[in-house]
Amino acid sequence: MNIHSLVLPLCTVLLLASCTPAKSPVTLTAEESSKPKVALVLGGGSARGFAHVGVIRALEQEKIPVDLVVGTSVGSLIGAIYAHDRNSFELEWTAYALEKDEIFDYGLLNAFTGMGAAKGERLEAFIKGKVPTENIEDLKIPFAAVATDLNRGTKVVLDTGSVGRAVRASSAIPGVFQPVEHQGKLLVDGGLIDNVPVSVARDKGADIVVAVDIGKQVSNFNIVDIIDVMLQSITIMNAENAKFRKREADILIEPKVGDVGMLDFTQKKRCMQAGIEATQKMIPEIKAAIEAWERKKQEQSR
Repeated sequence: MNIHSLVLPLCTVLLLASCTPAKSPVTLTAEESSKPKVALVLGGGSARGFAHVGVIRALEQEKIPVDLVVGTSVGSLIGAIYAHDRNSFELEWTAYALEKDEIFDYGLLNAFTGMGAAKGERLEAFIKGKVPTENIEDLKIPFAAVATDLNRGTKVVLDTGSVGRAVRASSAIPGVFQPVEHQGKLLVDGGLIDNVPVSVARDKGADIVVAVDIGKQVSNFNIVDIIDVMLQSITIMNAENAKFRKREADILIEPKVGDVGMLDFTQKKRCMQAGIEATQKMIPEIKAAIEAWERKKQEQSR
């Protein structure tokens, strides 16, 4: 056989292969592209965050998809655990077993020599124990925690890097927890600037935003010490900054937990049940929003 008769076909094959366009690394199926990206936004509120567990359980029972989770403060804590495993049953067991001492490492010396009564190391260790995934970008569900830059007074969206450190920073209630140095910034609780971060979900491409507001009723006539003063001040700030932001959500879920104290861990079951009940009431609206989006998508594709 003549060598030229082998070389010519081989060159033709190589030339055709080089002209074939490379495949995109991520290709959505027709079904995926026809479904809306649903974001769950979990607001801050410390111990009232147990209501978030009930919300997630109700959404899962109704097979409502969650494609993105954004959380502030305790919303970031609950959100990160769910984003790791996408399992409301395990999340519920974790919440029932959680005690205040597991996340609050109070110390008299911290209060006098530091910038907060608790360091926050115990909170970070708790998250790392429950979320073995090291980095946010490797979680099963895309996730972002919202914190506040204490030096600049700006919102910081933490969507890469350490899960535990992001949650710790987002949950660093001023005066209660020490500020957290993370990604070149000094960070504190995200609730100071955006307690129900709907806009973050929008910026990340959410088509439908389901937001959960667990804000406390502002009136409080039981203020007896400096911690109460700090917590009440934060409650007022959170209520004001969430007042208009939460209205930007497509669906707003408001569990009736406003009278639960920010550090009251004795109301877990009641908060979870309130989250379930508030979500069940909104399920028809959530499904209607998804169906409306899908109809619009179908019309646009014709």
